[in-house]
Amino acid sequence: MSEDRRVRRTRRLIQEALVALILEKGYDAVTVTDIIDRADVGRSTFYAHFTHKQEVLLSNLDEMAFLHPTPAIDAGRLFAFSLPMFEHVQEQERLVRALLGRHGGGPVIARGEQMIAELVRGDLLAAGGRSSAALDLLVVCVVGAFMGLLRAWVNGETTATPTELDAAFRAAVEPGVRATLNRP
Repeated sequence: MSEDRRVRRTRRLIQEALVALILEKGYDAVTVTDIIDRADVGRSTFYAHFTHKQEVLLSNLDEMAFLHPTPAIDAGRLFAFSLPMFEHVQEQERLVRALLGRHGGGPVIARGEQMIAELVRGDLLAAGGRSSAALDLLVVCVVGAFMGLLRAWVNGETTATPTELDAAFRAAVEPGVRATLNRP
């Protein structure tokens, strides 16, 4: 059990070191050596846990529980994930800013968009949508709107609250989604 604790602690040190370095100098400028130095671990220790810096980056995202599909909080409401996700982002602001902000890594944004797309697709299918090219395009539009708001918020371009972001997201996407879903 103590070994599991040491493993978790070492992984967390490496992950936190990467987040701090991304915030300081941007993902592309960070090297494995920088991470090792900041985390104060040996090179072999780093490679015992991760194969490269992108894996560390993606492990941070994978551990963000709010991005994992969960049953809708309000099954009758489209995109029930939206407000809880904005609230969680507010709680984890430093980590999310490093992962999805201006200095974050492209792989994280792509993975985040993929995870949100799974949530959106599930909601649209549950609301009566059928798998089709049109549904795929609708998913892209909804994810784009959500990620646009999220990035603007994380990058400090808006000071809206999670409730205000959720309301803006819903106002922008729900009418079009409902119109598309109700087409014969």
